[in-house]
Amino acid sequence: MIHTRLGRTGLRVSRLVLGTVNFGGRVEEPEAHRLMDHALAQGINVVDTANTYGWRVYKGHTEEVIGRWLAKQPNRRDQVVLATKVGDPMGDGLNDQGLSARNIVAGCEASLRRLGTDHIDLYQMHHIDRSVGWDEIWQAMDLLVTQGKVRYVGSSNFAGWDIASAQEAARRRNGLGLVSEQCVYNLVTRHPELEVIPAAAAYGLGVLVWSPLHGGLLSGVLRKIRDNDAVKSAQGRAAEALLEHRDTIEAYEKLCADFDTDPAQAALAWTLSRPGVTAAVIGPRTERHIDGALAALTSPPPEALLSQLDQLFPPVGRGGPAPDAWLS
Repeated sequence: MIHTRLGRTGLRVSRLVLGTVNFGGRVEEPEAHRLMDHALAQGINVVDTANTYGWRVYKGHTEEVIGRWLAKQPNRRDQVVLATKVGDPMGDGLNDQGLSARNIVAGCEASLRRLGTDHIDLYQMHHIDRSVGWDEIWQAMDLLVTQGKVRYVGSSNFAGWDIASAQEAARRRNGLGLVSEQCVYNLVTRHPELEVIPAAAAYGLGVLVWSPLHGGLLSGVLRKIRDNDAVKSAQGRAAEALLEHRDTIEAYEKLCADFDTDPAQAALAWTLSRPGVTAAVIGPRTERHIDGALAALTSPPPEALLSQLDQLFPPVGRGGPAPDAWLS
């Protein structure tokens, strides 16, 4: 199935989400437009961004790129489930970050201007802000929903108990509350299985997974390094994790080779097969990356391969790393 419902809502979304964190700095605007064209033509109807994306150029740049793409065709906006985020710093001002009512409403207005639209389908809190009470947050979100500027509210990078506290506060206000949580989850980072995914399931939230390839670590990084073809997978989180997990990654790439399966497709297919996962957020730089992700969804690797991945990357409590190991 390429499409499914987002949690307990009636909204139909693709099981692959087009992430746009690479737009601006890694993917220039003409190519970004081609990628969005290709994704939409293949049935990927969710475009996910954030107000801070595009920071390599300037914060807000990516929303502007998406807005110009949406404006190219009059009916395109109706075909897209548009998701963005609020909460991370947009400037140096005292109130230019966080989840105050002021910043939530002002952030939404600014995102709408950059995106060139009158509504956001999924407005996500980028991170928890425990300095702000839920009554204030839900008052601001309810205002935006009542005004028609936001359709649904989601969270990102929340702990399980944050999801619970948000939903109980929304319930007291007779509100819908959160409909989705966007969290990091992959073979290397399995701690969301402990509390985040169960909490999302208990409250009827869809789970959107970011970094299903752990920043490229699970994309065949050793082969790419040998071929001098590593870009993102040789940087940041993936490069740091490779130092710790090199033996496991070698065994992983050998296992994929034994099954004649691309490592990136194997890792993505594993994530999509996990209980409670609604969709995976991909960050393609080429149309080939989109096609490979679609293949992981429509023609997944053999079950024998997927089952062996649990032995290489055991869950927490069965030999896997502690929940905070990915941050160290």
